[in-house]
Amino acid sequence: MFGETVMEASCERSNLQAALGQVRANKGSPGGDHLTVDELPGFLREHWPAIKERVLSGEYEPQAVRRVEIPKPGSQEKRKVGIPCVLDRLIQQAVLQMLQPQWDGTFFESSYGFRPGRSAHQAVAQAQTYLQHGYEYGVDIRLYSK
Repeated sequence: MFGETVMEASCERSNLQAALGQVRANKGSPGGDHLTVDELPGFLREHWPAIKERVLSGEYEPQAVRRVEIPKPGSQEKRKVGIPCVLDRLIQQAVLQMLQPQWDGTFFESSYGFRPGRSAHQAVAQAQTYLQHGYEYGVDIRLYSK
């Protein structure tokens, strides 16, 4: 499932409904367009056909990310984060739902980055377990270039 078929499958109604459910569950603040998660379904009813056409033709471009600063826990410093608009989050989630099942099985069991049900905390815990069992090298970092 690559090329046009990924995008077509991503735009299927059932996939979009699941993606919308995930975006709503994640909540999150509005992006640069100030559209909220609760306003998204109404927006889609009116605008989805045109958006879908742009997505499938390759003409869709994500909107600028809204930059905000949030407090760092236990510090007076602030951390800069980017908040994409909810429409972009919906489209990203829809594509993720199509690609992730195809690719996740190709990762090593020891891979933790950007995988469902995996976290950086689990990676650190696994590295500590390797050290406790006497391994000198327990973390495999793979860097790839284009």
